[in-house]
Amino acid sequence: MSSDFRWGILGTGGIAGTFARDLQLLDGHSVTAVGSRTLAKARDFASEFSAQAYGSYEDLVATNVDAIYIATPHTLHVSNSILALKAGKPVLCEKPFAVNASEANSMIQASQENNVALMEGMWSRFLPHYKVIREVVASGELGEIVAIYADHGQALPANPYYRLHAPELAGGALLDLGIYPISLTFMVLGDPDSIIATSQETKSGVDAQTSFIFSYVSGEHSVMTTTLEVRTPCTAKIIGTRGRIEVDSNFYTPTSMRVIIDGKGTQEFPANYNGHGIREQAAHFANLVREGKLESELMPHSETLAIMDCMDEIRYQIGLKYPFEEN
Repeated sequence: MSSDFRWGILGTGGIAGTFARDLQLLDGHSVTAVGSRTLAKARDFASEFSAQAYGSYEDLVATNVDAIYIATPHTLHVSNSILALKAGKPVLCEKPFAVNASEANSMIQASQENNVALMEGMWSRFLPHYKVIREVVASGELGEIVAIYADHGQALPANPYYRLHAPELAGGALLDLGIYPISLTFMVLGDPDSIIATSQETKSGVDAQTSFIFSYVSGEHSVMTTTLEVRTPCTAKIIGTRGRIEVDSNFYTPTSMRVIIDGKGTQEFPANYNGHGIREQAAHFANLVREGKLESELMPHSETLAIMDCMDEIRYQIGLKYPFEEN
């Protein structure tokens, strides 16, 4: 492995560009190869980053890179990730990791069978303020955690956001937007003991707005909502018996937050971050690869799979099944 960590990007959509540009703020990382289903699209993207362009995903994963970032729509994540893993390339796969738990399990099995690293690209987990959240919760300063409240809503109409409204492309609010409050809840409270979900459909039949409560036998609740119909505050609160954490909008991006402890006052954590915030996961993943590890302790395979299981359960409760899924 060279001193620079060399990335290949599979897919040329918006998130691919965000990832590549944010990498430019990270020393020791470079985008050296880009793959698309057409050579013209790959060349257009690669020209901005002085990278080699490939007109097929097969050609991309065969090239000499240290890892592949999967940036295609999530209906393609399972096939794209397994293709790269079988080629011996470590994979950082953009969230949502897959469409369902069955696909996620296949991807994890491919990682293990080929002895190659795989990690869900839930980039929020690696941001500085999420690190502070973990530290404060672990310190016990908040007392016993009682509740989490988090929302993620964006105004994403079918024109121009067709993919998010298309059942055949696994559209809807839950997988694209709802995964953020779910992942935060998992980070703080873990896998829930029960789930209650309710939803309203779009005209196309995917979920326009979904709300869900995760409950735990020890008493905690996490109350979450997601919608693609309107912009919501996109904030999060973690409430304990002795204090709380308030995370400002957008809670899943680099942002300000505060820790309020009863009798001790408020500690502010201002937003002073440079960049989009997607590069921290890249640095973390590169360290995993260099250390010869197959998974991350911050985003382990077991948690990725448990999150997919929860989203499967939510979809079952709200009656959302995609046309390509088996009975």
